Amino acid sequence: MTDNRAFLNHLRALPVFRGLSEAALAQLAGGAAWREFRAKQVIFLEGETSSGLHYLASGCVKAVKQSLEGREHILRVINPGEMFNDIGAFTDRPNPATAIALEDSGIWVLPRSAIAQTLRQQPEMAQHIIENMAESLVQLVNLVADLSFRSVASRLARLLMDEAEGDVIRRPRWQTQAELAAQLGTVPDVLQRAIRALQADGAIEVTRAEIRILNRPALRAWCE
Repeated sequence: MTDNRAFLNHLRALPVFRGLSEAALAQLAGGAAWREFRAKQVIFLEGETSSGLHYLASGCVKAVKQSLEGREHILRVINPGEMFNDIGAFTDRPNPATAIALEDSGIWVLPRSAIAQTLRQQPEMAQHIIENMAESLVQLVNLVADLSFRSVASRLARLLMDEAEGDVIRRPRWQTQAELAAQLGTVPDVLQRAIRALQADGAIEVTRAEIRILNRPALRAWCE
């Protein structure tokens, strides 16, 4: 994974770099830096100057906002093959959130200077950047709407429906009750009540390793 030539193949597949010449892609890949992080290690802090665009090659990362009291809300869980910190990388602004490794993770970092140089040489790339940032904005608007108008049980039901493979949601080792609560914008006690409600309705079954959907129509009703 640490070979910049291997990273070039990943760049070709990313929508934001669609249409770039091979020479431009090779230039970007050549300037990328490989970094490794242990589980629970901070990758970057909110408010710091952005080091660039991040591409997760392996592992799992969370992007979070934290209150002054230390309460955490997970804005996004990043999986391999995804980019993050595009706002900090593409605009002259500090990092908008903190990124923390949930598992041992390998990340490629594209410096802001390399991205700016590519934009000057191939301004058509800006269209894909705009589309990518617009998609991020839509996700944030939906997140605000969910927090404002949906109950914790409803948000949990939707998350389970979205993440299920068949009728099973595997629970990674890092996904504690506190982590799942932070992802849903609540606290563990409230989350536990929501889980009990879905279980009492016969919609799900919860074990340490997985959550299993027992009744999809019932779970869908909670979503709505």
